[in-house]
Amino acid sequence: MAIIYAEPEELIFIQLINESEDCLLSAPSYVESSIVMGTKHGDQGVENLKLLIEALSIIIVPLSAEQAQLATEPFLKFGKGRHPAKLNMGDCFSYALAKSTNQPLLFKGNDFIYTDIDRVIY
Repeated sequence: MAIIYAEPEELIFIQLINESEDCLLSAPSYVESSIVMGTKHGDQGVENLKLLIEALSIIIVPLSAEQAQLATEPFLKFGKGRHPAKLNMGDCFSYALAKSTNQPLLFKGNDFIYTDIDRVIY
């Protein structure tokens, strides 16, 4: 979303994505982002998100049974109302994909800094 909204991290995020071997996006996270874009910007917002994902060669990864089980763990440990990280359901899917693929997570904000997830340093 930082790229779509041209936030200060936009250019560094594009560079990091382009430099990565594989940039993965959990299917549930794609759905969540599409809903946000559709709510705020209608069909064109969803289309813009789709075009950005294609342009950056981001791979949408289906949710596996392993990831579904892994997604429960971060909520119990770091979930909203339980921990300073305040992870929501969408955050838990990103966490699960990163853990299941042993890849660091690229994120903006202060949620994941309070977790045990490996992160992309920028």
